[in-house]
Amino acid sequence: MWKSLVRFAFRLLYNELAWTYDFVAWCVSLGKWKAWGRTSIRHLRGQRILELAHGPGHLLISLRLAGYHPIGIDLSPAMSRQATRRVRRLGLNIPLVRCRAQALPFRSEAFDSALATFPTEYIVDPATLQETARVTKRDGRLVIVAAATLGGRGALPKLIDALYKATGQSEPMPRGDESVFGQIGWRVRTEHERVDNSTVFLVIGEK
Repeated sequence: MWKSLVRFAFRLLYNELAWTYDFVAWCVSLGKWKAWGRTSIRHLRGQRILELAHGPGHLLISLRLAGYHPIGIDLSPAMSRQATRRVRRLGLNIPLVRCRAQALPFRSEAFDSALATFPTEYIVDPATLQETARVTKRDGRLVIVAAATLGGRGALPKLIDALYKATGQSEPMPRGDESVFGQIGWRVRTEHERVDNSTVFLVIGEK
């Protein structure tokens, strides 16, 4: 029941309450949310990057400013509007597409890497993994910022870590999902990155 309520709240946060997303993300990460997402960058291969579920667009902007050529997809109209405004305000050219990760409207081998940060269950849908494998090159890479844990003492880090556990975001990937990656052809490994007193868990897939 508790997990269902928290996940329902997350759905609202990504749609009807998307205008509060940045504030909530800052609070639950103690200001580290954007830095957690940027841990993915050094693991990318090549220049053409597909970000799945781009959200408010912060990572897309970081990628473009770092010299990459990203394209973002998202199904949420609210997130698409936020990202579009943010990108235009900076005068950047970053294509944004509204679509599902399970049905990508791109040609095969169009990207060097695909990327997702703190994804929901869609990321282990075989259709998502099949599509990301299709649109990335033969030596392509899939980088997933899967979870993070806060260090430090006190009640707040403990409360936030409890929320991550309730939403399934306290582990690199739920048990058994690596076999799903393998069935599609992704060879996966996990990496840990330190951001101040927190630890970010990444899943790196290679074809």
